[in-house]
Amino acid sequence: MKTAFIHGGTPLVGNVSVSGSKNAALPIIFASLITRGVSRIRRAPLIGDTLAALDILRALGAVISFENGELTVDCRALRYAPVPRELTCSIRASTYLIGSELSVFGKCELSGFGGCGFSERPVDMHIEAAQRFGAELHGDTLICDGLRGCEVRLRLPSVGATVNSLLMACSAVGESRIYGYAREPHVFALIDFLRSAGAQIEEQDGALDVSPAPLCGGYVRVIGDMIEAGTYLAAGLITDGRVTLSECPCSDMYAFFELLERLGARVDASETSVCAEYAASASPAAVVAEPYPGFPTDLQPIAATLLSTRMGGTVEDRVFPKRFGYLSALAPFGVASVLGPTGARIIPSRIASATSYAPDLRGGAAAMLLALSADGESRVSGFESVLRGYEYVDTKLRSLGASIRID
Repeated sequence: MKTAFIHGGTPLVGNVSVSGSKNAALPIIFASLITRGVSRIRRAPLIGDTLAALDILRALGAVISFENGELTVDCRALRYAPVPRELTCSIRASTYLIGSELSVFGKCELSGFGGCGFSERPVDMHIEAAQRFGAELHGDTLICDGLRGCEVRLRLPSVGATVNSLLMACSAVGESRIYGYAREPHVFALIDFLRSAGAQIEEQDGALDVSPAPLCGGYVRVIGDMIEAGTYLAAGLITDGRVTLSECPCSDMYAFFELLERLGARVDASETSVCAEYAASASPAAVVAEPYPGFPTDLQPIAATLLSTRMGGTVEDRVFPKRFGYLSALAPFGVASVLGPTGARIIPSRIASATSYAPDLRGGAAAMLLALSADGESRVSGFESVLRGYEYVDTKLRSLGASIRID
């Protein structure tokens, strides 16, 4: 278990280059399986989740290399083998094996899927989509004798179910149409990759239309990570500093920028760079996490830390309504909150150094932010959860003036 030792209370000032998006890189990595060729992925972040995904691909016969910032995935000699449970349980993105393994092997064992346990995250829509394409469920294994093009209507705009539906549609015989799909930027990053590999995907009439086409390798430059970007902007604000970001996907972040402005920040954004600093008084704010283009659910724990250090407010999550377990990790720092039936009320709080823990990826990042803002030394254990999603986080924070050590 890793622990972050953070001596806080120093304003963070400087420039950070935003890494490639974890949420975009993971579906692209699994999609490389269905191309059965050599794919090149630039700016794939070297974080725990992507490294685990690559280990899963190696278990299926993929050959992986990384050189000069470019990940190469060679899927020309894949072979079916049960993926070790310890690998699938380590990341939520292993659910993308449903679409990729059915496409390549006609078989997928529904072994344990991992990731953060902040809420129930069933795979029923993934399985229903697979059945629409012709797969049958035998015990805990999906089996198909060739995928068939079909019409899929997702009950909710699930990113995971959208990804799996796209993977199967690109591999099916016959045309497919996907309704109710998720519109997050990382979904369209996946579509760009699939098109580069030869896929024919069009967005029209409120649906994604996919026509049969041979696939062979692909190329993509991974978009910037808006969750990482939001975290570093919050680190600057919560320490009364000023952080400037480059390689930032600003056009995807207006919901977060609006919150910062309600909290009294001045946000100066261009196409790919942004800086933020507090410049005015704040008022209580209401945060409602929703599917894109709404406020990102992955940034709501980050938002809670900002509310606690300003005038407070409320947080509601319509994507994962029970995603508030992280509040127990913020309480040792002095964050006062009241959990209600539809969300949490965050009370303006006096933040002090503390010993706490990372309950999950984004909850751990929220605890890290409070440690950076508090005078004195704090400890955040279980920090390997944070390393699942933040590339070179200690190096980047030290470049801004932070005192942080991870052991």
